[in-house]
Amino acid sequence: MDTYLMPTIDGIAYGLLLAIAAAGLTVAFGAGGVLNLAHGTLISLGGYVAATTSAGTWPSLVVAVALATVAGAAGGGLLAAATAGLRGRGHLDQALLTFGVALIGADLLTTAYGPDTLRPHLPPALEATVLVAGHRYPVDRIAVLAAAMLIAAAGYVVLHRTRAGRLVRATVDDRAMVAGIGVDPRLVDATVLVAAGALAGMAGALTLPILGVGPATADTTLLLSLIIVVCGGLGSVPGALVAALAVGVVQTVGVITLPGAAPYLLVAAMAVMLLARRTPMTAMVRG
Repeated sequence: MDTYLMPTIDGIAYGLLLAIAAAGLTVAFGAGGVLNLAHGTLISLGGYVAATTSAGTWPSLVVAVALATVAGAAGGGLLAAATAGLRGRGHLDQALLTFGVALIGADLLTTAYGPDTLRPHLPPALEATVLVAGHRYPVDRIAVLAAAMLIAAAGYVVLHRTRAGRLVRATVDDRAMVAGIGVDPRLVDATVLVAAGALAGMAGALTLPILGVGPATADTTLLLSLIIVVCGGLGSVPGALVAALAVGVVQTVGVITLPGAAPYLLVAAMAVMLLARRTPMTAMVRG
């Protein structure tokens, strides 16, 4: 058990980060009605912005995360404008458009930042280690774990305890009713995509200490986010959280227990989770 303790903690931290990344994708689809295949590119954008902005001090770190979030939100706003006319044309058109944006965006990011994997310059306090159950564990990962938990809790409160969250859930249930109370559902859709982009940018910044950011980041994070969204339920934020934790733990612990079969463990876990699901795959964001 001692052998698996640190990888399990790593898996939980990684899973929470994936939950933040996947939350943006599942909310964009469940509440905004947009199948956003450019989501991984927004995560990469946030990671690159944070990596090039952080300078090893606390103020620069705060600025880096803030700029990454703003960059992701701006990208989400552009996607909202680009997909506004496609709502009535089905998700295939949205997938084609956002996939094209993803390809172009990934190429532009690689051209701008190069083919190497970038990592942030963290304050010295975050580069230290502490004892956890008799093992040395990086402080930056503990900080990322705490930040991810706070963001997940804040997201739940916003979605389920605020007027904005009620409007989002009401738009999912009955767009005509929302329009009847004087709120434009299209504005709600656009706001959701901007928020989803902000989550993607923030997730890109937070994953830097663990994964870094490089040309493969967009594809990897999009694939994992899609797996999490499918396993957790389309539009279900709590489901995405559970699925993300499972994915994170399976990936990190699987590399130690069965290194030869590690690439297949995630697929096997996804199959088990899908077979065990009792709620429909079309579940939406509800109270």
